[in-house]
Amino acid sequence: MEIKIATTLAELEQAFHIRERVFVQEQHCPLEDEFDRYDHLDAACTHVIAYDGHKAVGTGRIRLVENAGKLERICILKDWRQKGVGREIIKALEAIALQKGAVSLLLHGQQHAEEFYHRLGYETASDVFMEDGIPHLLMKKEV
Repeated sequence: MEIKIATTLAELEQAFHIRERVFVQEQHCPLEDEFDRYDHLDAACTHVIAYDGHKAVGTGRIRLVENAGKLERICILKDWRQKGVGREIIKALEAIALQKGAVSLLLHGQQHAEEFYHRLGYETASDVFMEDGIPHLLMKKEV
């Protein structure tokens, strides 16, 4: 497994393809809600892609919000879940956030993944709230 920062439009498109398959097709999130102003190579966030050989199988992005690294759009293709891909994406995003000067980390995690984030050192910091019809929690981690 290799985690790579997206530096070309082709790599960014691979990340978008994964997000569309997972969030839009599988989880039925509206397409117009999935992509935003941060989805550019020159935007204020860094996109990463997980590769299994030459196949892009997961993605995520990180951006600074004040002094916190906000992990976003983390998803893995169905056949690669439960194989450590998510953990590797999180570790890569955290390292990028620290390089950018983040003093804490936060994310909106889907409620079903709460224990996964707990195992990575995140604490639940909110009650359940809905995003695109899916229950989420604010998760935080001090660095």
